Amino acid sequence: MTIQEIQEEIIEDFDLFEDWEGKYEYIIDLGKDLKPLEEEYKKEENLIKGCQSRVWLHTDLIDGKLDFKADSDAMITKGISAVLIQVLNGEAPEEVAKA
Repeated sequence: MTIQEIQEEIIEDFDLFEDWEGKYEYIIDLGKDLKPLEEEYKKEENLIKGCQSRVWLHTDLIDGKLDFKADSDAMITKGISAVLIQVLNGEAPEEVAKA
């Protein structure tokens, strides 16, 4: 599935909710399902600067594909990180850059 197709699928998922409250709950649930980031990756160099919440993003390159891991101390931000991972994980760096 392409990045564009994944994005469209996520948009369709969010369209199922009639109000923002349902969308927020969905994002929070996505964050709850996100595997916690190993403590070894919760370091300053993986911390996203300028965010009010603490958000760590770690990336590995495995067989030419990006492998993202993320965590946050705020559930909404963790859920947004989960969406990012859902869209971009397993893609080649060139495809991510194009997106």
